[in-house]
Order: sequence, then structure tokens, then C-alpha cells
Amino acid sequence: MVASMSHTPPPPAIVFSEDQAEAWDRVADALTEAGVDLTEASLRPDGGGNRVLSVIGKAGSGKTMLLAALYKALEAAGVETVSGDFEGKKRKDKRTLAILAPTNKAASVLRNRGVPATTIHRILYTPVYDPQYERIAEWLAGQGPRPALDGLGINGLTEEALDRAKAFYDQVKSIPGALASAGLRGSDFIQGWKRREDPLDIGFVDESSMLDERQFDDLREIFPTLILFGDPAQLAPVNQSGEMVFERPGAGEKLILHRIHRQTQDNPILDLAHALGDDDLTFETFERMVEEASRRDDRVVWAERVESDLMARSPVLVWRNATRIRLIQAFRNAHLAPADALLPGEPLICDGIELPLKHRKKRIDLEARGLIKGAQVIYLGPGKKPGFSRLHVIGAEDPRISAASIIKIELPDAEEPFIPFAARMGAAFLHGAAVTIHKAQGSQWENVQVFAPDLFAAYRAGRTEAGIALWKRLAYVAITRAEHRLLWVVRNRLARPSAPLSTEDLPRGAAPLTLAPEEE
Repeated sequence: MVASMSHTPPPPAIVFSEDQAEAWDRVADALTEAGVDLTEASLRPDGGGNRVLSVIGKAGSGKTMLLAALYKALEAAGVETVSGDFEGKKRKDKRTLAILAPTNKAASVLRNRGVPATTIHRILYTPVYDPQYERIAEWLAGQGPRPALDGLGINGLTEEALDRAKAFYDQVKSIPGALASAGLRGSDFIQGWKRREDPLDIGFVDESSMLDERQFDDLREIFPTLILFGDPAQLAPVNQSGEMVFERPGAGEKLILHRIHRQTQDNPILDLAHALGDDDLTFETFERMVEEASRRDDRVVWAERVESDLMARSPVLVWRNATRIRLIQAFRNAHLAPADALLPGEPLICDGIELPLKHRKKRIDLEARGLIKGAQVIYLGPGKKPGFSRLHVIGAEDPRISAASIIKIELPDAEEPFIPFAARMGAAFLHGAAVTIHKAQGSQWENVQVFAPDLFAAYRAGRTEAGIALWKRLAYVAITRAEHRLLWVVRNRLARPSAPLSTEDLPRGAAPLTLAPEEE
């Protein structure tokens, strides 16, 4: 008797809507002109001229599904994905794709869906590997044979460690992560970072509503073929008059996705988001819709107070800075945080890099590891040197670092922030228990708390942005940050925390890499 064999069923075929199918065909035509034929799964060594296309649609219209399907088709055609971790020797016949997002968190959202995304900074700045470790990186990336240990001359590296690195890379396409799993530190194998000079090939940019003019110009210099994926209902970058870069291409280069797809039609959060497209909708009517949705579905919560437990990992979203500062102070008071120090587990937001021009290389080091403006960070404790902090960068592929830090805690009714400790130069941070909706763009959290009194204030102010009521744009961005549950907070109250702050929920990873600007 022959035993029956079990087979894993193939994944279900993707069924495109008419607008998605049209967008696919138009992008495929542009790629064919550039030398990549998705239908025949064939490549030409040289591409076409410069081309920018926009794929535009609101939440739930299928932008991410289309992006993922295009990535898989390009991979099947033999196009190599560039991650920013490591790039091997150039070949004339090689075609490449980079999938980019403006922030670590936005990139990690795509990676969680099987799309190997990286940040724009990781593409603009590339690592310089020590030649000894470059051979290991080439092997991991499939661009060379497995290196012989006696030829490498790396003390303590074993065949078992190489096996661990290969197993890691096969699962997570990260060279630094794989080398860290072998017991190596970033300072061992990365000598520094350099600004990219050579152009790449095909670029996909998600959350492109966050791109400013400078980033857009940089990307156009690097990618002859650039596809922008964006949501027209998001908030435009500050100082851009409500205009988004994905609106620049001509009418024939903008691909609009309209349909709400079947898998999103029973999502009450997306129902609320799309209700905001009604020109006649008032704030009061919208709040009644939220309240009614909360009675039907536990994914929408009519909340009488802010949950302090959630603030440690997903900030309360607000419009006004004064509200943000008051909520942060209430959060710290609830956790009995001392005025002159941070507790391990407190959330931070990177507010930029404060370094003089002569320390450009150190700035690149910090940015390349994910400390770009708007990055979410968890404080782990003080570093070994005064002014240094051990940090966990949310969404980064190699998240643990120790960096010279300038941490600012803003206080209500105080003109200047309180600085519990600081290096003379380094990465600057604000507290992250509450953030403005503008800074939340590109991020998603399982549970999102939206502070409704602030949106009501925007409604009463009567402001508009690009012809749309500002409160509607704010509400749309805020509620679409929720992956699973939306808490619509209607009162200015804070619940007490149920447990002390902790860092136990964060992946351990490798020992922190120290990034230290030399002070003079």
C-alpha cells in the first residue's frame, strides 16, 4: 500500500479589480520600455529613459497588494532586489529593484507583508565593508562561493557561525542581521558609509505622500524608472502648500485606484476613513458614526480616557503640540518617572541629528542605522559613556545601538525643554508617548488612540488644506494608522498603568553597536 503524500496547496491566485489590472498593465508597459518584460519574464541589460509613474489610491484600494505583486513578478523575471545592506560587484547584465519607504516603521510594515523594503536613507547612503567580511556578504547574497575560514583570518569565526548566518539570511534578507547572528558586531565588518554616486535601476516608493522636494529630486537622479505609491487623502509635507510629489506626473502617468477590495469591505475602520470623503460631513455627524460603529464592532472603541499602557509602544495621536506635551507629562507622572532621568522602556521620537558639518561621516552612520527624523525609538538605559543612551530603533533591521544622545522633555507652560542629560553632539530625541498626526504618517500600530478633542478644535478653526477641511485630513491619517483597533478618545482623562514600564517585549538581537562622534 502506497502512503498518500500531503502537498501544501498553492497560494490563491491574485484577482485584480479593473483599476488594479489597468495599473498593472501600465506599469508593466513602462518596465518593458526599461528592458524588463514581466510577461516573458525576460531582461535586457540596458534600460530606457527617465520615467516617473504614480499609483494613487486611498486606504483599502489595493496599493500594497499591487506593489507586492509587481515585486514578485520582477523577482521571477530575474531582477535582483537592492536592500541597502550590501551591494556586490556590478554586472552589465544585472537589473535591480529597490523598494523604499520614508521611515523605518513604514518599511517594516512592508517587510511584515513579505516585501523586502528599506528606507530611502539606506539607499542614499551605502555601507563600506571590510574586505575580509565582503566575501561572506557576497556568499550570503548568492554572488560568490562559501568562503574558506582559513582564508578569511577572522578570529573566533566557525563553520557553525557561518551556518547560522546563512540560515538567518535565507529567512530575513539582511546582511548585517545575518552577520550579527554569527556573533559579529557592525563595527567589525562595516568601515563606514558613503553617499551613493552611481545610479540604480527601478525604484518603488511607498508612502510617497511623505516625500519632500529634495528627496524626490534625489530619487529621480538615482532611478531612471521610478514608481510612486501614494494616498491623496494624507497630509502633505510641511511647507509644500498641500501639494504631493506623486501629483506631479502628467495625467497619462497617474494611475488611480478607486475600488475598495473585498477583504477590506468588512473593516469598520476603513469604512470610517472613507466616510470622510463626503464634502457635507460635519464633525458631529462623524462622531455619531464612530459611536455607532463601536456598538457594532469591537475593533472601534468609544474611549472615555487615554490608555497609558498603550502609550509606551503606540503614541496617542494629536493635532496640537500643547496637547502632546500635556499627555506626555501625564504619562510620565503616571509611571512615577523621575524629573531628571528616563525609565527603561520610555518611548522616544528622533528629532534629527545635531552635528556640525565636519562630522558628516558620523551623521551618515547615525542615519544609516535608522536614526532619521521621525524614527520611533525605545530607551533601554544609559550607555557606558556620559551622554550616551542604549536604544532600540523600532522597525530597523538591526535595531540595537548605543549613541550620543540629546534627549529633550518638553514641559507644559515652559518655553525651553528640560534636558535630563545630553552629549555635546549626537542624535536629538523628543518623548514619544504622544505625537502629532503629521509625524505619525507612514507608521502603523495594532492599536491606535486618536485624541478627538484636538480634531474638534481643528474643525472649529475652519482650516482647509488643498481644498479639503483640515480636520478631515487629520482624522483620515490618524484612523488609518490602526491595523486592528481604533480607540476614539473623547475625554481629557488618563487611565493609570496596569504594570511598570519594561523592555521585555522588544527583540533582544545582537549587542548594541556604539555610534559615537568624536568630540573636540
